[in-house]
Amino acid sequence: MERLPRLKTSDHYPFLLLHVGTNDTAKNDFEQITADYVALGRRIKEFEAQVVFSSILPVEGKGLGRDRPIVEVNVEVNIEGEMTYSEREPDENQTISEVFILVGLSYLTRLQILLFLVFLVIYLVTLVGNLLIILLIKLNPSLHTPMYFFLLNLSFLEICYTSSVVPQLLAHLLVEQKTLSIAGCAAQMYIFTIMGLTECCLLAAMAYDRYIAICNPLHYRTIMSGQVCAQLVGASWTIGILVEVAQTTWIFSLPFCGSNRIHHFFCDIPPVIKRACTDTSKNQIVVLALSVLFIMSPFLLIILSYICIISTILKLPSVEGRRKAFSTCSSHLMVVTLFYGTALFTYLRPKSISTPEGDQLISLMYTVVTPVLNPIIYTLRNKEVKGAFRKTIGKSISSHNQRN
Repeated sequence: MERLPRLKTSDHYPFLLLHVGTNDTAKNDFEQITADYVALGRRIKEFEAQVVFSSILPVEGKGLGRDRPIVEVNVEVNIEGEMTYSEREPDENQTISEVFILVGLSYLTRLQILLFLVFLVIYLVTLVGNLLIILLIKLNPSLHTPMYFFLLNLSFLEICYTSSVVPQLLAHLLVEQKTLSIAGCAAQMYIFTIMGLTECCLLAAMAYDRYIAICNPLHYRTIMSGQVCAQLVGASWTIGILVEVAQTTWIFSLPFCGSNRIHHFFCDIPPVIKRACTDTSKNQIVVLALSVLFIMSPFLLIILSYICIISTILKLPSVEGRRKAFSTCSSHLMVVTLFYGTALFTYLRPKSISTPEGDQLISLMYTVVTPVLNPIIYTLRNKEVKGAFRKTIGKSISSHNQRN
């Protein structure tokens, strides 16, 4: 930037080619780099020159990880050096009223088809696995217990949760213009956040169910009646809907201006708030407070439940008794670890260690990977579910043979 005064307004500059150095992109924050190059492009436009940014991109397989920031800079400011800043970046005060552009995975240009196929297979397995659990619980009276009532609701949540993100991600992997209307972005955030918070509360209800089953088994059927289970599930949905509808409505009441490019593959809260024109520091504090209150509170209830559960299990006299008791809650514990591990790291980690690439990788874990692991965990590690599956298949084969 300091070299620009050497240009003279009296001279004519029909074309200026600027090289983007990889040293800067490796050391500095991506958002700051992008802002710097936007400012640089506007300054040069004062000399009526066509501005094109270039860079030596890494060779595939050689330094891709080290040089990825420069790839993202090219995606952001000038894809393959073909557009100028006047074409790419709106004025800082220009209101965004129509669409966002989701550029999260755009830098992986050569992997778009491969990623599409991988995510499509994972999504289909997620749908089939969770629908299978729902059908097994519905069709087998032996699974009509509080634990499996909660599991049925969890499977339904996982289907809605992943379906709010993955279909749109798959579509964007096949097109160049990865646009999403502001209304569509809001709808996605409504569904995603409601399902996410509801799942937090439902996992806490499932932990309470396991606590009663192990620590107070004689009164289990009395305490965990059908009415109580329905109330716990209803409370989970009520909290999720009320809190997230209020929060998302508040976020989309903010004015958005400047660049309409979101450095993510879906409309998550942090990257959308960055596009707001006003000071969002208070909004971010509120988001953090809500995250602490409504994510950490259920998590603390889960921790307390498992402290009591483990304490009770360790007091059992026989090794076989301890093994059976622990097996009844091990699947739930694994699901909680996967879900809360990624959620807490995403929303409660310091901003100083946050990077767009890291944020997207973590988001892929809880939007794509975790939903497909849950049915696998509950089917492979649960003898009752496996027994119900074999029984259902046996009945289907028997009835088919009788018809023939």
